[in-house]
Order: sequence, then C-alpha cells, then structure tokens
Amino acid sequence: MDHLTPYKLDIPQGNVISQEMLAKLKPGMTPSQVRFVLGTPLVVDPFHKERWDYVYSLVTGGKQREHRHATVIFENDKLKTVEGDVAPGSVKP
Repeated sequence: MDHLTPYKLDIPQGNVISQEMLAKLKPGMTPSQVRFVLGTPLVVDPFHKERWDYVYSLVTGGKQREHRHATVIFENDKLKTVEGDVAPGSVKP
C-alpha cells in the first residue's frame, strides 16, 4: 500500500553568498563597499561591530541540504579578513 506524504517546501534562509562574491572582496574595503558586494549581514553583534556574520541554510524535503557561514572582520573600518566556508586565497590584497 502506498503512503501519501505531505509536500515539504524548500526553505532557504539567510544570505546567499557565492565564491564569486567573496572573490570580489579585497582587504582595505570599507563596510559600505562590503555591504554592496555581499548585502546586509544576517548577524551584526552590537558588542562587536567589527564582525559581520553571513549565514545561509537550505532545507529541502525537510532535510538540511546546505549550510554556509562566512565571517567578515573589519579593523579601523577597513576589511581585514574573511573566515568560515571560504576557499583559501579568496580575499587577496
């Protein structure tokens, strides 16, 4: 006997960030330039304004399919580094 299962929606959440977008980042960029490239960060900690977190999650069929995280670090209002699910060397001087 076949069982009917309810349809489960694909649920993307957060900031979609591609490797191509991250490759456009260069040390020394201003926060507004970074925001132009990556969009508004999902998480900005009011106690650590020099750190922006970009998080993306995709759930399809009720199962986690993709999860990405990138952290942008500023120093003196200039881009210092990018950490997380980033290919090595994607932020070059």
